[in-house]
Amino acid sequence: MNMNSLPNMPFFPVGHPPKTMNHWIPTVTLEEMSNKEYDVIIVGSGAGGGAVLWRLCEKWADEGMRIGMIEAGDLLAPTHVRNLPTIPADRFPEYLYNPNYTSYSSKYSSNLPEAIEVNALGGRTLFWTQISPRMDSVEMATWPVSLKEMNDYYSIAEKAMNVSQSFFKGSPITETMIGRLHEAGFTDSTYIPMAADLQATYQGEIHSNVFFSSISFLARAMKRSFDLAVRAKAVEVYAEGGSVQGLRVMTPEKKSYTIKAKNVVLSASTFETPRILLNSGIKGDAIGHYLANHSGVRASTTVPRKKFPEPLGALGVFIPQGEHCPYMLAMLDPLTWHTQEQERPFQEEVRINIGGYGKVESRFENQISLDPARKDEFGVPMLNIDFSYSDNDQMVIQQMIDSCREILRKVAGDNDPSVYLMPIGSDYHETGTCRMGEDPATSATNCYGQIHGVEGLFVADNSVLPTVGRANPTLTTVAFAIRTADYIFETQKNNTKKGTMIAKK
Repeated sequence: MNMNSLPNMPFFPVGHPPKTMNHWIPTVTLEEMSNKEYDVIIVGSGAGGGAVLWRLCEKWADEGMRIGMIEAGDLLAPTHVRNLPTIPADRFPEYLYNPNYTSYSSKYSSNLPEAIEVNALGGRTLFWTQISPRMDSVEMATWPVSLKEMNDYYSIAEKAMNVSQSFFKGSPITETMIGRLHEAGFTDSTYIPMAADLQATYQGEIHSNVFFSSISFLARAMKRSFDLAVRAKAVEVYAEGGSVQGLRVMTPEKKSYTIKAKNVVLSASTFETPRILLNSGIKGDAIGHYLANHSGVRASTTVPRKKFPEPLGALGVFIPQGEHCPYMLAMLDPLTWHTQEQERPFQEEVRINIGGYGKVESRFENQISLDPARKDEFGVPMLNIDFSYSDNDQMVIQQMIDSCREILRKVAGDNDPSVYLMPIGSDYHETGTCRMGEDPATSATNCYGQIHGVEGLFVADNSVLPTVGRANPTLTTVAFAIRTADYIFETQKNNTKKGTMIAKK
């Protein structure tokens, strides 16, 4: 075509972006953050930290407030790893246990040898199994928050995380197993509640990010404005006159920066949050104490394939055993989940696995403490971890073993299934080291997650849970974190109003 024959009219301006990105989320440097004063700084980007960030950005959309987040790890994955088609089930453990971003509590002096932390944006929510039950009302009756308020915040958290019982509903093996359990007397057996977005892509609204992670919280928060720095290690909180002032943060090159903030939210983990507090000289009789996690058992057997309908589907059954039971059982095998890119081989025999989570007593003597004789690369004392099961905890473990055997005998016909104790800490459900409560002698924070005696210093991760209960903790941590964010927002708003009124006078 002769260019001279084109119509005499302007070309459409294609344009180019004024700046480009070299990774999938905008970040800033610690030097940039040190030149600002923030209304809120959040330390840690896991479930609790992500929930606080999202909620505050949503609340403060038009308020002009400055919010920042720092993460000790680097960028790892832009979503839950199971959403990535290049990481099928059989390769999932290889990615999960990569030492470049996972660290075991055995790096400390530990009685929880299998407990791991994930040093990356999104934390352990990049790998978790998405099991999201509410805590039993019997358990929450002793907490410093009313059941009504907890249920209100559970509803908000479940909506934000897409929690439902629909993930396994309709799966032939799940439906068959629930029927057999009901016939065997386990009448409260039901579908596992999962944090998974199962809504279909429709009218241009994409729903391909099925499994929930904290990255989804960060994505929603980006509709507003916040600063994010990665590879930023929080080592010390500054407080003066009973109020938080900010915190000291270090780069991997050991350069130190001070970030000023009116509110600091620690969401670094059940190990790292109290470690920061203790290293900062924050006083509290309960800080670092009342460490709890779930005890665990696993039982398995095989059943001939012909005893199940075709197609097989995936197995996901919850067996609550009544609200007063001190443990919860689940039939689940995440390694059987597959994507459309994977070919699922035919199984001659079907393996049935039961996992048990047992309640562990919250005891003062189960604790973490600083070891001044050993320091990490940033000069922060390492942790000593003291943990053991009580006599009552061991009774619960035996009850779980007996229940697993009874279930597999009744629904699978196996009188001698394989039963194993799970290594301590392998469920990654540590809680309690900054527990919430009314009495500073037995709790680290008040009912809103604020450290006793330090205005503006909050905790929003698993460590704030008053007791471990028997349910997986992530949903409860998110519910608490959203509630803490709401409290920070209301407090800051009231303080701003008071300041405006004083200025007018």
